[in-house]
Amino acid sequence: MKTTESLRRATGSLLVVGLGGTELTAMERAWLKLIRPAGVILFRRNIVDAKQTRALLAEATRHCAPRPATFVDVEGGTVDRLRDVLAPIPAVEAVARAARTTGNAALAREHGELVARVVKAFGFNSSFAPVLDLGLPESKDVMQTRCAAPDAAGVVAYAREFLAGLAAHRAAGCGKHFPGLGGGMRDTHLETPSIRRTWQQLWQEDLEPYRALCRQLPMVMVNHAAYPATAGKKTPASVSNFWINQVLRKRIGYGGIVVSDDLEMGGVTKFMPIEDAAVATVEVGSDLALICHHPEPILSVFESLIAEGERSAAFRKVLMARARESQRKCAKVFPKDMAQPLSARQFEGLRARILRFGETIEKIAPRELEAGPPKPPSIVETV
Repeated sequence: MKTTESLRRATGSLLVVGLGGTELTAMERAWLKLIRPAGVILFRRNIVDAKQTRALLAEATRHCAPRPATFVDVEGGTVDRLRDVLAPIPAVEAVARAARTTGNAALAREHGELVARVVKAFGFNSSFAPVLDLGLPESKDVMQTRCAAPDAAGVVAYAREFLAGLAAHRAAGCGKHFPGLGGGMRDTHLETPSIRRTWQQLWQEDLEPYRALCRQLPMVMVNHAAYPATAGKKTPASVSNFWINQVLRKRIGYGGIVVSDDLEMGGVTKFMPIEDAAVATVEVGSDLALICHHPEPILSVFESLIAEGERSAAFRKVLMARARESQRKCAKVFPKDMAQPLSARQFEGLRARILRFGETIEKIAPRELEAGPPKPPSIVETV
């Protein structure tokens, strides 16, 4: 009985889960108590205002692991879950261009500082940012204005300052989407892109931001693309021993938190069932697995990981070791308590600062030059 309970606790501590609405339902309370996940991720569907969001996070995390991660996607631009309840933060592409144009790296740092202040005002301790993908022509229709530059040097220059801005306000960042979506023409939300960049191209260009920022990144998110011209072949990176264990952990030497992109995404579920993907991503070295939207796959993954741990002594050993490592890393990265709420005056001051920053960026890097003709909204804008 004690072994079974230990396995269940370890399994839950590897999962980050999404919630359905703006308040917990009785069913959600029940399965959160059962799973005790590492943390939660919220989307627009979960957020009304700062007071409600903080209350939702406080209740949800009472049923999580001791140092719960509270995630939200705030990059700026199209991926900004808080833009409608506070103010729109400028897109990565515009800020990075403005910093290059003026030679003022402080603009990228201010971008990070604003993101940190915003997410903490709503009760989160982490943002899934910055994007470290190269802004190559192949991925422009998918990535739009999410990338800092087409070259590694430009991405590193922006991300180094952005991460410093996050760290200055004690918010955790996450480099994404390892090993790089710059050469992808498909959306991993829907299918598995086959990115035909060579190992040499990937190592020297796409992977350079991870190599350069290895010690500065609290977390790295692994994507669901495949790289058939490499030893990773046609397997999505998120479930690939080659990419997570051999390249990220061993060759690059990354020792921080490795998190899978959402396992409900078509990029991996069209390759294998979500239950198999969860087992695989733990087996090859992920510390946290994201399941962002529906309770059925959350519970199915939880039970499948336990079942595999009970069936295979070798997998149980891996899972238990990964859980210990994950909990150790989470204790270093995520604070024990939620940041204090802002007063109404402080909240309005933050809104005004974001709007001023947006005006500054707009003057240097006008939106019409940044984005080109209007495009239909990406799935990442509407989730």
